[in-house]
Amino acid sequence: MLGIGLQGCGHARTASAAPGTAPPATPAEIDVSLFLIGDAGAPAAPPDSEPVLMALRAAAASAPHPVIVFLGDNVYPDGMPDSAAPKRRAAERVLTQQLRVLQASGARGFFVPGNHDWDGMQPGGWDAIRRQERFIAAAGSGAALLPAGGCPGPAVVDVGSVLRLVALDSQWWLQDGPKPGPTSSCPAATEGAVIDSLRAALRAAGKRAVVVAAHHPPASGGVHGGHFGWEDHIFPLRNIKSWLWIPLPVIGSVYPVARAEGISSQDIPSRAYTRMRVAFDSAFAGAPAPPLIYAAGHEHTLQVIAGTSTRYVLVSGSGTFGHIERVTALDSTRFARSASGFMRVEFLRDGRARLGVMIIDRAGSATEEFGLWLN
Repeated sequence: MLGIGLQGCGHARTASAAPGTAPPATPAEIDVSLFLIGDAGAPAAPPDSEPVLMALRAAAASAPHPVIVFLGDNVYPDGMPDSAAPKRRAAERVLTQQLRVLQASGARGFFVPGNHDWDGMQPGGWDAIRRQERFIAAAGSGAALLPAGGCPGPAVVDVGSVLRLVALDSQWWLQDGPKPGPTSSCPAATEGAVIDSLRAALRAAGKRAVVVAAHHPPASGGVHGGHFGWEDHIFPLRNIKSWLWIPLPVIGSVYPVARAEGISSQDIPSRAYTRMRVAFDSAFAGAPAPPLIYAAGHEHTLQVIAGTSTRYVLVSGSGTFGHIERVTALDSTRFARSASGFMRVEFLRDGRARLGVMIIDRAGSATEEFGLWLN
């Protein structure tokens, strides 16, 4: 057990990246300003006081043609409860704070579902997703939860003249219990049908850049990718409560080692997650051109990873200030940081795309930490 624990501690190395040097685009060149923010479902309680949402609102309000995609886990910890549930009011407050960003900035908004939105992966998840969808639609801001109805997708939205957004519900693949199946009204409701529809959406994109938006990333240097630090082996109870600094050497390694071996379906090494990832890869590989971006949350980190079946994997899952986790630099990592923030991708009229990774401080001020021309 000691050997296993020490080996597990050795998996990770410090994430690092050189500062980005990509020159900014001029506003007249920009066709779409796409903002990517995930795991924003636990904002600070007073209205309009969440630093990351404050910074996002200000950035979107000043950006040409803004579009915001919330990348899942929009309501922690168990999604949108029934209207009579004691936690309903708190869940409405959480989602309303995100919707207010759209209303105040004038940005077009889309939400994709995360595992916590599916009632925290419980059997009531399908109902919770549909309740969240109805609440977003009733807000009147023009925002939408995509895909709709708990369906797996893909949901396709063409934005401006150069961007195709393809939304997937990745939790549908991992959810135990009730979910839309072959007898449902979903356009695609089997794994094979989803992949066929995804291939068709990519083939029909033409010269548009494709951004696939889902909650679960196909690659990550975070804990869901099986990368744990020595603190996880010595102080495993911190995964339950962050203040539980109770040392449990040796025995504490059971938890991170089990996670790294895929005991949870929410982790990349698991069998269910691997099946989903391989299926998506097969669709991407069969397209005339790979998607430019696969955007995801799930990990409470900011990561830019050179992809295989997609050009880049962008992990932007630190949309709640201070809710961050450790991250490791993979061989394919271009940038990785344990920090609160979001990402901005400017799609230019000439077909180029520029990424900016924004780091947010407690006062809600944003600093671009990394910039990169993606094509």
